[in-house]
Amino acid sequence: MGYGESHAKLILIGEHSVVYGQPAIALPLPDIKTKVQLSPQRGAAQIESRYYTGLLAQLPASMKGIQKLISALQVRFKDDGHWAMTVTSQIPAERGMGSSAAAAVAIVRAFYDYYEVRLDRQELLKWADIEEKVTHRSPSGLDAATVSSAQPLWFVRGQAGVTLPLDLDAYVVIGDSGVHGATKEAIAAVKAELTAHPTTAQAAIDDLGRLAEDAKHFLASNQPQALGTVLDKAQINLATLNVSDPTLDRLIAEAKRAGALGAKLTGGGRGGCFFALAKDHQTANQLVANLQNAGATQTWLQPLKEEV
Repeated sequence: MGYGESHAKLILIGEHSVVYGQPAIALPLPDIKTKVQLSPQRGAAQIESRYYTGLLAQLPASMKGIQKLISALQVRFKDDGHWAMTVTSQIPAERGMGSSAAAAVAIVRAFYDYYEVRLDRQELLKWADIEEKVTHRSPSGLDAATVSSAQPLWFVRGQAGVTLPLDLDAYVVIGDSGVHGATKEAIAAVKAELTAHPTTAQAAIDDLGRLAEDAKHFLASNQPQALGTVLDKAQINLATLNVSDPTLDRLIAEAKRAGALGAKLTGGGRGGCFFALAKDHQTANQLVANLQNAGATQTWLQPLKEEV
């Protein structure tokens, strides 16, 4: 038997700009999990998941990244393919919460556990990148780094993530817009903006980098009001880069009307999830109610103060 798990993630700030060398901050969401179990069997390799159940050899094109990852792992372990894999996930797909990276990380961990081989973090991220390159074309590595981390990360592309303390007297309310995120299209949209409007687009990317530095300071110095302002500015930049969409814009505006200190999309954009910063638990609960009434299909609430 082999077992591996991972969890969801939230990009606090820096999506898209991180691809262009700017820093990003990402938060792990450890209560929203993906689990993979690998069990020996006589027959050919099979997979059971919410997207597909059947032979590994017949995986659909939508799971091409997973197929490439598993094939590489089979070569690594000289695997005979006589196993059954069960994938269970609480992470919504195509919502910017790291579902594909979480699946990849859990699968890698399950294979290493199955063959009783030690797995270090650098190797884990290298394997996960095989899947992410297929799914996201030019991944920054942020998703895989965060879904495999227990602590928030300060991330710059090409460098190892650095853990950050999280001790903010505030809450985040994460909302699902109900619209499938379109990461590939959003990445292409940013490139198109850089081509069509290079000055404006580059200014937005550079400003997102400065805002990430500000956010890092405000997280460390317990300044939720100032952090909320940073999040609002980041959303304006993301809209300038053409990665928001009308549903996200409407729900983010509703969060602000309901008392959020700040709100923005998270992840690739063009749908997917967003989040709002609340000053206290009461406001957070009110945000949950308002956002659900406004059409958010699912919500999650997480404190930003470390538990003692």
